[in-house]
Amino acid sequence: MEILRASHLCKTYGKGENEVRALDDVSFSIEKGEFVAIVGTSGSGKSTLMHILGGVDRPDSGSVYMDGQDIYKQNDEQLAIFRRRQVGLIYQFYNLIPVLDAVENMTLPALLDGRKVEKSRINQMINDLGLKGREHHLPNQLSGGQQQRVSIGRALINSPTVILADEPTGNLDSKNSQEIMNLLRLSNEKYHQTLIIITHDEEIANQAKHLIRIEDGRICRDEVIR
Repeated sequence: MEILRASHLCKTYGKGENEVRALDDVSFSIEKGEFVAIVGTSGSGKSTLMHILGGVDRPDSGSVYMDGQDIYKQNDEQLAIFRRRQVGLIYQFYNLIPVLDAVENMTLPALLDGRKVEKSRINQMINDLGLKGREHHLPNQLSGGQQQRVSIGRALINSPTVILADEPTGNLDSKNSQEIMNLLRLSNEKYHQTLIIITHDEEIANQAKHLIRIEDGRICRDEVIR
């Protein structure tokens, strides 16, 4: 079943001599529960694509359908609600709130949405993420790998339709990188969430079951790997 579809997306930054066409007529679809890697070098347009898929940045033209709904037909307030409820965003640099501890950072999207998170769910996630004993540590008291685990928990807390991870291991050593990838695969396999990883790392891309390669703002490969 199709969960997400990009249709003829275009996005340009700058004007005149400084114009950069970040996305040029990009179209593809993703099935529910897939593990997808969107691969490209720096400047290929992959991060722009992630922001548009996640409702962070509007395209100049084209559409993004999530569960059959064209997300960019919503106003900014509706789009903010969409991001909180349907998309889990994971970034390379964690983007944690410095004055909030691990659990507070993880549960922030739910609180912003007026939801209460059951203690049993928090405890299960703490265990799954290997953060037992670190629940009340501030970000600066956690290692890079632990901070990324918190950001994964934050992305999962609202049980989003899609998880979008932008270079999630880019700031980590090889051991922590593989541990983070194992956790992301767990979210895909155990919680049946659709996982889209944006990466330039071929080793990470090779772990996905659906590979989308982007170059100069255009899709040059779109293949489901059985």
